[in-house]
Amino acid sequence: MNKIPHLIDINDFTPEQWSSIIALAHEIMSAPMVYAGACRGKIMGTLFYEPSTRTQMSFQTAMLRLGGGIIGFDNPSNSSVAKGENLKDTTKIVSGYSDILVMRHPLEGSSKAAALTADCPVINAGDGGHMHPTQTLTDLLTLREEKGTLSGLTVGFCGDLKNGRTVHSLLKALSCFEGNRFILVSTKELKVPDYIKDYITGSGKTYVEYLTLEEALPQLDVLYMTRIQRERFGSPEEYEKQKNVYCLDAEKMKLAPADMIVLHPLPRVDEIAVEVDDDPRAAYFKQANYGMYVRMALILCITDYGFESKPLLKGTVMNDVCCTNPKCITHTEKYLPHSFIKTGNVLVCDYCDERIPL
Repeated sequence: MNKIPHLIDINDFTPEQWSSIIALAHEIMSAPMVYAGACRGKIMGTLFYEPSTRTQMSFQTAMLRLGGGIIGFDNPSNSSVAKGENLKDTTKIVSGYSDILVMRHPLEGSSKAAALTADCPVINAGDGGHMHPTQTLTDLLTLREEKGTLSGLTVGFCGDLKNGRTVHSLLKALSCFEGNRFILVSTKELKVPDYIKDYITGSGKTYVEYLTLEEALPQLDVLYMTRIQRERFGSPEEYEKQKNVYCLDAEKMKLAPADMIVLHPLPRVDEIAVEVDDDPRAAYFKQANYGMYVRMALILCITDYGFESKPLLKGTVMNDVCCTNPKCITHTEKYLPHSFIKTGNVLVCDYCDERIPL
């Protein structure tokens, strides 16, 4: 395997590298004690500016099981961030203490911004509603273990597909494998962003959009449920209009094939009824457990194979142009260069992928 740089977007790695990480995760599951001291003497910094259970704890458990140590925070109010410290200074300091840095942040493009000046590899553990590449590696391992393949699948995604960073990352990843097709179930307000649709079609894959789960279920090999994310809405009123629209229950499961599996990045609110937990097709708790093993494999790959620095900004710096995405990191971290990739008559923000017509 080649040296691995920062993991900001799932496509920072090649499908061959994903396969290597997944294969290593399978080996670790089979013989965990072989890897028990593999990271002895190494330190992982965890900066979680947003609440997290599975991602944070699975990363921490992964490092502890590998014999390493952990520093960091799970609440920025308990750090110098509360005093007004900017993202650069926080990540610059903590990366100097660490061998690897894991960060979750509510603003889109934050992990790339941190990686610009960090002194160790940065792993994106979720940047707003943008990307969540380690969840995608978890999902790929789950599909490999539960379905035996990453190709030729009909995968349905349901819920908040606009703000669902796990959805965006997994759609990009599965678009790289032959024969996959996608069914996107959401309200009109919560559809998948255009840049993700463009990626799907650009890879030669197809998708259809439905408004109801009932239309999609009979066709699926995999159903990926997501919650309606209260924290991504501009007002409580907007959230109230969207919540409770989709709920997978035992009655709806009767419409699904006998070998379909149900995934969910969790946490769930009310989009999967508790009664579904007893259905043998419910794989979301196993999926969460797979996350620990894939993160163990990822940590090993990055620390064992070394840190290779590569240019992170691929566009042209245009400091007189502002990203139109109000959740882009460039609006709060004023020192960041405004970098855009020109594609036809559109500028694409190098941090959050927002498309700005010229």
